[in-house]
Amino acid sequence: QVQLVESGGGLVQPGGSLRLSCAASGSILSINTMAWYRQAPGKEREFLARIRSGRDTVYTDSIQGRFTISRENAKNTMYLQMNSLKPEDTGVYYCTADYVPISGAQGTSWGLGTQVTVSS
Repeated sequence: QVQLVESGGGLVQPGGSLRLSCAASGSILSINTMAWYRQAPGKEREFLARIRSGRDTVYTDSIQGRFTISRENAKNTMYLQMNSLKPEDTGVYYCTADYVPISGAQGTSWGLGTQVTVSS
């Protein structure tokens, strides 16, 4: 089984920046697609961005040009650099990873999330 741990969330003023990290651990043979999701208060969880092992990326429109997804394959870690933050970016940020374990069936793991609050 693969565990994901997000970190880097916090309280930031509008226009500020944060960098989220997502570290994967466990019996990992390889990780294919990793992604970030967000759940705002009172709303459903939404897709934000994803990155494949070859580093090609996809972003949802609302964060295009402000957020950058990246990863370090050697460290099984993914990042989300968030700039020009807005109050509507507030929410719990989750990471996911599609993995192939050393033994057993491939699967998808989710982290427990990290809170991001954008407020003055």
